[in-house]
Amino acid sequence: MTDTTLVAAHTHGYITDKSKYLQRLRRIEGQARGISRMVDEEQYCIDILTQISALTNALQAVAVGLLDDHLKHCVLDAARMDGADAEIKIKEASDAIARLVRS
Repeated sequence: MTDTTLVAAHTHGYITDKSKYLQRLRRIEGQARGISRMVDEEQYCIDILTQISALTNALQAVAVGLLDDHLKHCVLDAARMDGADAEIKIKEASDAIARLVRS
C-alpha cells in the first residue's frame, strides 16, 4: 500500500459529526449576516457587540469540538503508530490550542 493510499483511506475525526458541524456553521453564517444587517440598520452599539460576542462563542465552540475530535482520532491514531507522525500530530494540536488561546 502506498502513502497516498493510506492518506485516502484515512478519515478525519469530525466525519461522524459532519452534518452537525455544517448545521452549526450555517447558523453562525446567519448570525454574521444578522450582525451586518444590524450595522446597516444602525442599531444600538451594545446590541451589536452582544451579537458579536455570541458569534465568537459559537465559533469557539466549533473550534473546540473540532480540536477534541482531532485529539481523539488523528492524534490518538498517530500516537499508536509512534514515530514522526505522532510527533507531527501532537505539534499540530499544540499549535492549534495555542492559536485558540490567543484568540
